[in-house]
Amino acid sequence: MKKLLPKIAVIVLGVFYILGGINHFINPDFYLPLIPDYFPKPSLLNILSGAGEVLAGIAVLIPSTRKHGCNAILFLLIAFLPAHIYFIQKGGCLSDSLCVPAWVAWVRLLVIHPVLIYWAYKCRTIK
Repeated sequence: MKKLLPKIAVIVLGVFYILGGINHFINPDFYLPLIPDYFPKPSLLNILSGAGEVLAGIAVLIPSTRKHGCNAILFLLIAFLPAHIYFIQKGGCLSDSLCVPAWVAWVRLLVIHPVLIYWAYKCRTIK
């Protein structure tokens, strides 16, 4: 059981990012409003984010590329920080898009985001 949990963590991490990346292509209207106004070409950024998530997720599932995949996820999570801050600046509610209480936006940045970073970091060394 002790050896099974890390393998499950790796599989879930990889699948999580593959599905999340695919969702960028299936549902771009969800992601586009989350991209800060000061970034150029939001459609291109959405496509690149989705492709990056899919490729990183696949890399996580392959033992020989797992460390690189996890590093890519860490890079993406850091790159997504401006979107999380932008969402907080907008009060957690974007017109014609995602709308949650402001505290949820804060929890997303201060709790969920660090957990995702820790998860990807720990999976780097799982064989």
